[in-house]
Amino acid sequence: MSPVVRQPAPGPRPLPMTRAEMTARGWDAADVILVSGDAYIDHPSFAAALIGRRLERAGWRVAILAQPPWKDVEAFRALGRPRLFFGVSAGNMDSMLNHYTANRLPRSDDAYTPGGRAGMRPDRATAVYAQRCREAFRGVPVIAGGVEASLRRLAHYDYWSDTVKPSVILSSKADLIVFGMGETAALEIAQRLHAGEPVADLTDIRGTAYMLGGAKPLPAFAERMLAKGTPDPTSTPRSPGPDGATAELPSFEDVREDKRAFSIATRTIHRESNPFNARRLVQRHGDRLVVQNPPSMPLDEAEMDTTYDAPFTRRPHPSYRDDIPAATMIQDSVTIMRGCFGGCSFCSITTHQGRVIQSRSQESVINEIDTMAAAPDFKGQISDIGGPTANMYQMRCTEPEAEAKCHRLSCVFPTICRHLGTDHTPTIELMRKARERPGVNKVRIASGVRMDLAARSPEYLRELAQHHVGGQLKVAPEHVSERVLAAMKKPPQKSFEDFAEQFDKASREVGKEQYLIPYFIAGHPGSEIEDMIELALFLKGAGYKPRQVQDFIPAPMDLAASIYHTGLDPHTLEPTPVARKLKDRKMQRALMQFFVPENWFLVRDALEQAGRTDLIGDGPECLIKAHPPKEAKEARAKRAPKDFGKYVHQDRLGTGKGRKSPKRVGRRGQQGRKPG
Repeated sequence: MSPVVRQPAPGPRPLPMTRAEMTARGWDAADVILVSGDAYIDHPSFAAALIGRRLERAGWRVAILAQPPWKDVEAFRALGRPRLFFGVSAGNMDSMLNHYTANRLPRSDDAYTPGGRAGMRPDRATAVYAQRCREAFRGVPVIAGGVEASLRRLAHYDYWSDTVKPSVILSSKADLIVFGMGETAALEIAQRLHAGEPVADLTDIRGTAYMLGGAKPLPAFAERMLAKGTPDPTSTPRSPGPDGATAELPSFEDVREDKRAFSIATRTIHRESNPFNARRLVQRHGDRLVVQNPPSMPLDEAEMDTTYDAPFTRRPHPSYRDDIPAATMIQDSVTIMRGCFGGCSFCSITTHQGRVIQSRSQESVINEIDTMAAAPDFKGQISDIGGPTANMYQMRCTEPEAEAKCHRLSCVFPTICRHLGTDHTPTIELMRKARERPGVNKVRIASGVRMDLAARSPEYLRELAQHHVGGQLKVAPEHVSERVLAAMKKPPQKSFEDFAEQFDKASREVGKEQYLIPYFIAGHPGSEIEDMIELALFLKGAGYKPRQVQDFIPAPMDLAASIYHTGLDPHTLEPTPVARKLKDRKMQRALMQFFVPENWFLVRDALEQAGRTDLIGDGPECLIKAHPPKEAKEARAKRAPKDFGKYVHQDRLGTGKGRKSPKRVGRRGQQGRKPG
């Protein structure tokens, strides 16, 4: 493929990535240098652009050091000494998740790198970048943030080493960790450093964590932290602390050695995540103390608009010569909200973005769409308007007093909270306005639809079916076993069946033949061979043949990661089955694709282990034939361990030599089925 030379959109300029670009702006130095493991894509879906533009809008000079060669300290001196601080991030993903599959094998590509090349960032990038920044310019504060730092801010389970690791603040030696989305904390840090405060005194900023030496006393909460929205700290039971609003977690040494202590720490961390009532958390690491302040308060609509209305070019920096897969995928999408109150056990979105939904105004979203439509290379189609989900826009708790006291980890599990506002009217209005803008021919919905909420609004489903689905709608029921769904904190199987029926009805009413493409997870904590057989029988009966499947990967700080590591439900401390052995994980995955000839031996082993040999044979109810097909024998002869475990949603079937592509993906007997 020939190189692609991109030019920035008329008007806005990308943030500078070189000294020459800084000089062209008349800068002798940057105030803030943001170091990122991703290529610099000046789009609001990418952290460096979002934080950088927000700081720029406040008047700070911000430069980007993207994917620097981490073995060369001179690369970290290329932009000069920042006046205020280095902001360090591994990128939009945890670097270990970016590098390795569910089977801990190296990935061959990286969607956040030009040309999709792998190997452009180090393992555990936050710590490596932070250390290089310190080496490059001693005395410059180093602030670590992003998903990797956010989810590793306290002692956590690391799947890739199969160990409990200490807070990333120890390995990175960062002055502060910013957790969550970070704009508010980053702005306050810049303002206070500019005012002359030493970084060691910045101990009262919401959404940050820091390290205290053993001899230093725990600082009292500043009045301004309490004034930023924390309710009366005596309104709920509190553990002893210097100000009555601090909870101490089991120490790093305790959680490393004692799985029950690890589970208790996990439970406390998640319970103290509501910014309206969260306590400060402390955790001892040897003779030092990691201190986590309460989360940042959610942005209101005006603050969201200010953040997303910045003059993004919406393109990769023009210096890149190759396509960046993530940029191509996201370029024509629009973020309308952030946060998720779903609280799924395996998902990091709630942990990072928070449970409170933060929405932009309709005017802000429409202005962004108009800007996109005016670009000369816009082809008339918006790929997505959404966020973590497609249909939580402007949904909030309707009782502020209840919200201020709430410790639920999910507003929709085990049932939808009676205080939750689930009105889809704002979403419907925005969808209609978006598709009516000049130059816009089609608006797709690619963000995941929360099915239990959507089923409450026939009007939303009709709008979705008529205008925003192109024949297929991807949904994520994740499983069918009730006990596995409970471990996932997902609604029961009936919720999916009800949604499928209503979506089919809505599609027929608007004269369209459309299909659901469901995603399921193999190997999730709580799932045993019997549960996967139940899922396989459901798939067979429904006519689904999923080409894209998910292998569970424990991400740091997730509830499911705690269960995987400890074998205990962190809420009840009851034992929970976990598939940790490679053979067990391989069998669970194979059952989800029982129809693939190469999986015959694994499916047979699983069925024999479960005592379900009745499902082996030539009857219509059987999952596999009585004798292995030729493809299974050939695959067994060639198969190596590295062939298993390719990562989330990767197509394992392809079209291959001699295999025709299906004429309509989703027809019964191929990838999906017509609901009903």
